[in-house]
Amino acid sequence: MGTDTVRAQAADEAAERRREQHGWYMYDWACSVYSTSVLTVFLGPYLTSVAKAAADADGFVHPLGIPIRAGSFFAYSVSVSVILSIFVMPIAGAAADRTGRKKPLLAAAAYVGAAATTGMFFLDGDRYLLGGLLLIVANASVAVSMVLYNSYLPEIAPPEERDAVSSRGWAFGYAAGSLVLVANLILFTAHDTFGVSESTAVRICLASAGVWWGAFTLVPLKRLRDDRRKTPAGTASAPGWRQLAATVRDMRGKPLTLSFLLAYLVYNDGIQTVISQASIYGSEELGLGQSTLIVAVLLVQVLAVGGALGMGRLARRYGAKRTILGSLVAWTVTLGAGYFLPAGAPVWFFVLAAGIGLVLGGSQALSRSLFSHLVPSGKEAEYFSAYEMSDRGMSWLGPLLFGLTYQLTGSYRDAIISLVAFFVIGFVLLARVPVRQAIRDAGNPVPDRI
Repeated sequence: MGTDTVRAQAADEAAERRREQHGWYMYDWACSVYSTSVLTVFLGPYLTSVAKAAADADGFVHPLGIPIRAGSFFAYSVSVSVILSIFVMPIAGAAADRTGRKKPLLAAAAYVGAAATTGMFFLDGDRYLLGGLLLIVANASVAVSMVLYNSYLPEIAPPEERDAVSSRGWAFGYAAGSLVLVANLILFTAHDTFGVSESTAVRICLASAGVWWGAFTLVPLKRLRDDRRKTPAGTASAPGWRQLAATVRDMRGKPLTLSFLLAYLVYNDGIQTVISQASIYGSEELGLGQSTLIVAVLLVQVLAVGGALGMGRLARRYGAKRTILGSLVAWTVTLGAGYFLPAGAPVWFFVLAAGIGLVLGGSQALSRSLFSHLVPSGKEAEYFSAYEMSDRGMSWLGPLLFGLTYQLTGSYRDAIISLVAFFVIGFVLLARVPVRQAIRDAGNPVPDRI
C-alpha cells in the first residue's frame, strides 16, 4: 500500500472521527436543557405548588395511601427516580457492551425521557401524581442515556484527544442550557405580554425542554455508530443489583480504577451539593430574591462554557489529573469566599456564581475523560454505569452534612463551609492515585500527558 493511500485513509478516518465527535457533542446539547430548565429552575417550585393544591387541610397528599407533606413530594420523587436509575443503569450498560448496539438503547432512553418531559405540559390543577410519575421517568431516562452517551467517549476519541472532546461536550451542554433558559425566562417574566398565565408559561417551558431534547437527539443518532466490539457471547445481563455486584467484582481486579472512582464520588458529592444548595443559601442566608437567583443560575451556565473549554486547554498542557486537583483548590477557595458574603448584596453573589461557573464544567468534563482511560476495552458502558451512579445515585452525603450542620448551628454559613471537607478529602484521595499505572492496569495506552 502506497504512502499516499495510507495518508488518504488516515485523513478519511480523522474526518469520520470528527463527524462522530460533533454528533456526540449534540447529545449534551439536546439533554442538558432538561437538567437546567426543568430540574434546576422550574419543576421543583411548580410541582410543589400543584401538590399543595391537591393537599388536605393538614397539608398532606396521599400517593398510594401514604401521607406525605406536599412540600416534600418533589424531593421524594427525585429520590424514587434515583433508586429506579440504580436498577436500570447497570442493566443498560451491560446490554450495550454485550450486544455492541448502544445507539438503539440510547434512542430508547432519550425518547422516553423526552416524551415524559413534553408531557409535563399537562401538569396543571391538582395532577401532582402525574407530575411525580413524569419526573421519575424523565430523571431515570436521562441517567440511563448518559451512561450510554459517556461510554462512547473512548470509541470516538483517541487518548490524546479525550480531555478536549469531553470538555467540548460539557461546553455544548451548558451553551444549550443557557440559550433555552434565556428564552424560558423571557416567556415566564413577560407571560402577560404573550397572553398566557404564569402557570401556562411554566408548562410551556417544561414541555419545550422535552421537544428540544427529542429534536436534537436526531443528530447523534445519525452520526454515531454502533460499537462493533462485544463482550464474550453467552454473557448475559443480570437483574439490577446482581449486575451492579458483577461490575464491582470485575472492578476489584482494577483497584486503582476503584480508587479514582472513590475520589470522584467524594469531590463530586461536594460539587452536586453546592449546585443544589446554593439557591437556599442565597435566599435564606443572604436574603436574595427569586429573580436574582435565576440570573445567578444563568450566569453559572454561561461561564461554565468558557470554564470547560479553558480547563480543557489547561489539561493539554498540565495533564487532566493536575488540572482537576487545581479545580478542587479553586472550589475550596470559592466556598471560603462564599462564607463571608454580605447579606443583601446580589453583586457579590454573582461573583460567587461566576467562580462556580468557571470551575464547574471543567471539573466534570476532565473527570469523565480521565475515567475513560481507566476502563478496560469492551466494558465502557458497564463501567460508566458505575461512574454515573456515583454521580447521581450516591450524592446524598453532602446534602446530609449540609442539613445536619444547619440543624446543629442554625447557620447556613456554617453549612456551606462544611462542604469544604468534600473537596479537601477528594483532593487527597485523587492525589494518591497513580493514574499512569491505573491506565496500564486497565490495558490501555498511556497518553504522553495525563
